[in-house]
Amino acid sequence: METRQNLMSFLFLAALLLAGGCGENKSESVAAAPPTAPLVPSSTPVERLRPTPSKADETLTVSGPLIVEHQVEVTAQRDGVLEKILFDAPARVREGTILARLDDRQISANLEAARAKSRSIADDLKNWEAEAEVLKADYARAQRLWDLGLITQEQLQHAQYKAESDQWDIKRVSEMLVGAHEEERSLELELEKTKITAPFDGLIARRYVREGQSITKGERLFWVTAERPLRLRFTLPERFLGHLKKDQELPLTSPDVPLEKHAVKIMEISPVVDPSSGTIEILTELVGKAGNLRPGMSASVRVDYPR
Repeated sequence: METRQNLMSFLFLAALLLAGGCGENKSESVAAAPPTAPLVPSSTPVERLRPTPSKADETLTVSGPLIVEHQVEVTAQRDGVLEKILFDAPARVREGTILARLDDRQISANLEAARAKSRSIADDLKNWEAEAEVLKADYARAQRLWDLGLITQEQLQHAQYKAESDQWDIKRVSEMLVGAHEEERSLELELEKTKITAPFDGLIARRYVREGQSITKGERLFWVTAERPLRLRFTLPERFLGHLKKDQELPLTSPDVPLEKHAVKIMEISPVVDPSSGTIEILTELVGKAGNLRPGMSASVRVDYPR
């Protein structure tokens, strides 16, 4: 009987402990729940926040190398041996300045021979023309004698044929003289090709050959570049089409001369969009003095985004 009472007491205490534990869990669950957000009255408008663009977001910076319109590699126009170099990099030269010469002794000798041949043919032509005048006079005298009945018709025809044939000889020698002059002209052109000249006012940026070197036709000899005007070509997204104008000025800077500030003006705007990249091409030219800017330097231009 006593054992039964002890068992009942144990079960009663266990039930009380179990009830107490459930109550504590429920309290913790309620405390962990987040507070309910206050309701906004329907009459109060809700303002949406919009990001304010920064100064960097309002402009686009594009970069590229500074270029000039005239930049060429001067090549040999004929085979030969480079006899003399008269100017070297980085010399500034004017258009037509002789930069170097090829050995021209053989061509000069051939040209002198051709000129002598032309002079000889010209003298022959003068002799034929003088003889033609004599034969023309003989034919005129034969006609008068024929009219007087002093010579036969055969003699008259003989004088006529001699005068006419001489005219054909004059024509033949005249053609020979033309051919001789053409040969002269051809050799003069070949002689000109032995002179390596500057194609425009500019700067010799590089020399590729040395004196005494045998060169072939088409071999590069010098690299000559103009120094002005400096230009910058770049591309922009198609959204800029219609928002930029010709002669519009844009600020330009270069990391090579960070203390200098320049401006370029728009020279050309591509009227079409490149379908592969969705861009338009812009060509600009430096405004004012170039300062320390040089062709080939990297430069950057800032362009405002269309609004």
